[in-house]
Amino acid sequence: MKKYLFVLIVFLGTIAGVGESQPPNIIFIMADDLGYGDLGCYGQTLIKTPNIDRLAAQGIRFTQAYAGSTVCAPSRGILMTGLHNGHAPVRDNVPHYHTYLRDRDVTLAEVLKKAGYRCGGIGKWSLGDPGTEGRATNQGFDGWLGYLNQDHAHYYYPEYLDEGEGRRELPGNSKSKEHYSHNLMTEWALRFIRESHAQPFFLYAAYTIPHYASSTEDRTQFPVVSDAPYGDRDWTQVEKNYAAMITLLDTDVGRMVELTRELKIDKKTLIIFTSDNGPWSGAPMDRFHCSGPLRGHKRTLYEGGIRVPFIAHWPGVIPANRMSHEVIAFWDMLPTLAEIAGAQVPEDIDGLSIWKAFKGQPLDQTHPYLYWDYGHCRARYDQAVRLGAWKGIRHGRDHEIQLYNLDSDVQEKNNVAGQYPAIVKNMAEIMRTAAVPNERYPVGKIYQGQPIWKPTWTQE
Repeated sequence: MKKYLFVLIVFLGTIAGVGESQPPNIIFIMADDLGYGDLGCYGQTLIKTPNIDRLAAQGIRFTQAYAGSTVCAPSRGILMTGLHNGHAPVRDNVPHYHTYLRDRDVTLAEVLKKAGYRCGGIGKWSLGDPGTEGRATNQGFDGWLGYLNQDHAHYYYPEYLDEGEGRRELPGNSKSKEHYSHNLMTEWALRFIRESHAQPFFLYAAYTIPHYASSTEDRTQFPVVSDAPYGDRDWTQVEKNYAAMITLLDTDVGRMVELTRELKIDKKTLIIFTSDNGPWSGAPMDRFHCSGPLRGHKRTLYEGGIRVPFIAHWPGVIPANRMSHEVIAFWDMLPTLAEIAGAQVPEDIDGLSIWKAFKGQPLDQTHPYLYWDYGHCRARYDQAVRLGAWKGIRHGRDHEIQLYNLDSDVQEKNNVAGQYPAIVKNMAEIMRTAAVPNERYPVGKIYQGQPIWKPTWTQE
């Protein structure tokens, strides 16, 4: 049985002065492998993202927001369950399991649904294949269009998409390239907003852009319908396509925002935009500096792999043109959105409500530490801890801990472990105890298996 800690929250007290009698709609938009430096509001100068930049200008932009993990599946599982990387039911992309979530797991969608929300989702789920207990429609979502399996999500011109409890068939699409999956999912999301706007709704838009595609689908690895508005640039085709992907995502974020205004629900809709982890190392990093000022990328535990853009927007409630340096993480989203919705919070989660930070206020309570790990089923098991301004990283259990002061060294260039042995010792103890052992993730076992999902159609 799923257990809940009953939390009584008087909504009007939570958002004093708004004057609404029902909780807000929530649109949570998450890009896939979008780097900290890929948006204009985070320093990008070549890729156009005017709509997302406008969200930041009209809301609050976080500079120290952290994904749940450095790769896709665990980051999404952490977002959904409020448990950090050492406790979550999914902690790595491999081995691939048919389901990561079980009936006993409590998700963000289930929490909001119990509070009266209609819940819909698009994009990459990664937490349970069709027919399993971990599928999205068994974990609180009333509707879904996209990819339940993360490997299926590597195809932008698939032969089908998972829709609800069934499929939307797209026969021949891998060859004809008639249907670009991102566009189909955006249309579904817009329709969901229109159909749901008379009641509180939760839309989880877990887009696949700008994740690379299967190498057999498109030689550029970032397939797009059009490389506009970058077709005339003196760039490689990979660079043009990568930029076009991000600008297309930005355009569709703008369409969602505009629809909330058209339906006159913009002032009772919270919109969050973020990314699931840092940029892929094969992205055009040299041209766009996708990680911004940060070291590292996806699959590393340096800041570039786990620090992500994070914007919150709610006219009249979240102050405009604010920047927050509060340290927040994906496992904070479940309790935060539950508080905003006046919902019940599951027992024994790791997240804290950061609702005050959304309003530009200092937090009363912060985490004693933040924890990540990666490589449970690989030759090397990495761990990272953030403790105040200090960041500790260890590449392999038998290796020494690297120590960085992020206040003075956000690029993690100067390892000062030798100067602060007491802090290193504290880090080592956290690394020893933060992860509760799980039989699915044996440390140090080299993963030699194959993905369980394979396309059933022929790729040229």
